[in-house]
Formats: sequence, C-alpha cells, structure tokens
Amino acid sequence: MLLVIDVGNTNTVLGVFESENLRAQWRLTTNRAQTADEYGILIRNLFTLDGLQCGQISGIMISSVVPPLNAVLEEMASKFFSLTPLFLGPGVRTGMAIHYDNPQEVGADRIADSVAAFEKYGGPCIVVDFGTAITFDAVSEKGEYLGGVIAPGIGISSEALFEHAARLPRVEIREPQRLIGTNTVGSMQSGLFYGAVGMVDGILDRLCALLGENTKVVATGGQATLIAGASKYKPPVDASLTLEGLRIIYERNQQGVHHK
Repeated sequence: MLLVIDVGNTNTVLGVFESENLRAQWRLTTNRAQTADEYGILIRNLFTLDGLQCGQISGIMISSVVPPLNAVLEEMASKFFSLTPLFLGPGVRTGMAIHYDNPQEVGADRIADSVAAFEKYGGPCIVVDFGTAITFDAVSEKGEYLGGVIAPGIGISSEALFEHAARLPRVEIREPQRLIGTNTVGSMQSGLFYGAVGMVDGILDRLCALLGENTKVVATGGQATLIAGASKYKPPVDASLTLEGLRIIYERNQQGVHHK
C-alpha cells in the first residue's frame, strides 16, 4: 500500500492507496510546530480507526508547499514506517512537460492536480483548486502544463476584511440566503461568496476562450463544494485529485514514465 501526503498552507490531506483504490482519506490542520513523533502518533491513530497498519505501507509520496515540515515528515516516515519518502520536486519524473519559466516555482500540489486531471479527464483541461489561494492550472490537449492563475482564497479575503475594517466582524463563509444582505454579516457573506464565484467564472471564461471550447474544468480543494456548485461551469468536484496525482507520479517513478 502507498501512503500519500499533500501538505498545504492550511490543511494537510493524507490518503492510503491499495493499488488504484483509495482505501482511506483524512484532512488535518497543517501545524508547522508539529514534531515527527506527533505526526507519527496521529497517523497511526488514524490508521487504527480505518483498520490499517503501518507495516502494510510499502511506499510514501509527499507533496509539500511548507518546506519547514519536509524534514519532520522525513523523520516521521523513517521512525514509524522505516521508509524514505519520495518528495514531489526537482528530479522526480512526472510524465508532464512543464512550461513555466522556472519549473521549480510551481507548487508540488499543482503539478499533482494537473497530472491526475489529464489522466482522468483528458486535455485541454483546467483544475481549480480552492485552498488558501484559489489556483487555476491549465493543461494542454497534449498533456503539457501551461501555467496558471493564482488568486486570494475566500478565507484570505475574509481575514483581510476583518483585519482592515474596524467594524466588520469575522463571519462564517457560506452561501448566503439572499444576495442583498440586510445586516452586516449577511452582506459580508454575500460579498465573499458571490465575489469568489464571480472571480472564478470570470477567469474560467478567459481561460476556456484561450484553450478552446472542448476544455474540461475540474474542481478540488477544501472549499470546492461550496463555490463550484454556484459556478455557471458546474465543474465536478474531485476531492481526491491531488492524492491521485501523487499516486500516479509515484508509480511513474517506480516503473519509468508511462504516457497516456
């Protein structure tokens, strides 16, 4: 079995694959202060809840956008699994040409998303990942990573309003009951929600015009379900997209790259 870990700025998502079957998936808060022992005990407890054992894991694949945690996770993998993890980064075969000025600048999770999206949905395609930032990744018809768009996430926008406007409170991010708010909280929820939907649709309009009318759109990330349903594109929400990308890339590095 393969343990895959996607470390994001806000959440860390873990999954266990048995061949191509995702046996279990968990979402944790990313804690930069967590030790290797704390991660190990937490993962072992999650395994127990799902009837899994550390000894069943034969490989570990990690994508991380939080570099300080890389050494911690490497120590955890060695101590609790007796394995050396493969980190998605320079030198790892992805099977996807990356047309970025500096390929090392692309977040590992964005590459994993793009690899999985092309494998599952074909190209051209766009992945919208609703995380700390809302990212858009464009993949060509031939399966090349073309680049993308990075916008503030809905949580960041909410915090900015709270921080910089003295009279505005923190609000729960949710779809409002009505567009026109009749109180401060309702007005903020409407602005945050429809602002995000409008931004997503506006950027997708431009990207799809550029990539062609056959472009497929897929959504993933923590707030994908909230926003994607209100988008006029109604993209399918693929919660395990990043994890599947990590599995595919791990397999390509065990056996050599297999193109579609």
